[in-house]
Amino acid sequence: MRVTHINSIAKYAQCALRHTQSQRDNSAMNLGDNIRQRRKALGWTILDLANRIGSDVGNVSRLERGKQGYSDEILGKIAAALGCAVGDLFQGVSAESNVEVTALGSRRIPVLSYVQAGALTESVVPYTNPDDWLLTDLDLSRSAFALRIKGLSMYSPMSEESFNEGDLVVIDPSVEPLPGDFVVAKNGEHEATFKKYRPRGVNENGVVVFELVPLNPDYPSIRSDYTHVNIIGTMVEHRRYRKRR
Repeated sequence: MRVTHINSIAKYAQCALRHTQSQRDNSAMNLGDNIRQRRKALGWTILDLANRIGSDVGNVSRLERGKQGYSDEILGKIAAALGCAVGDLFQGVSAESNVEVTALGSRRIPVLSYVQAGALTESVVPYTNPDDWLLTDLDLSRSAFALRIKGLSMYSPMSEESFNEGDLVVIDPSVEPLPGDFVVAKNGEHEATFKKYRPRGVNENGVVVFELVPLNPDYPSIRSDYTHVNIIGTMVEHRRYRKRR
């Protein structure tokens, strides 16, 4: 009897495993079908899509047939190329875990370099060749962009207000900074800088004097009454990425 009981449990586990695997296969195929349909609606071949996302025909073909896994990065590139939100690719795909797929948003904003962001103060809009694109659902102005943090000037391990190198910040030039906000500014060099905004009063001409403060005390602050500084925009979102060990 004991052996029969164990065999019954084993058979049930095998059936459950096959059912779960079948669900995963169906989900992958539904995702692949959605990608294929959107690709064909644009009149693109698999090669066309592969070239647009920096991949190869084999990877895209296997993904469309549900024979290959996917990463957030590759789905983001596919959605951006197809002109839709990542969540749109999962329409009709059943959830199979405690993680629910949600749309990142249908708005694409460019990820600029520090040099490109600095050029914004010179009435140049370098959006034709951004480093990358970021999907968001925020209500932003058309001039909004993202910047990837570099260096350690805004890293402060003792503070919750800390920015790791590689983090992304979303900047909206239409938002006026308030005390304590984080801003992107240009101080006369070719590159922009990302710092904390701290007003220091008003000068004799009625102009607000402010300071741009790094979170890392080993780096210098910038004061607008000593250095000519132009505020480019205010941070409206911080996307922090976990570092792999």
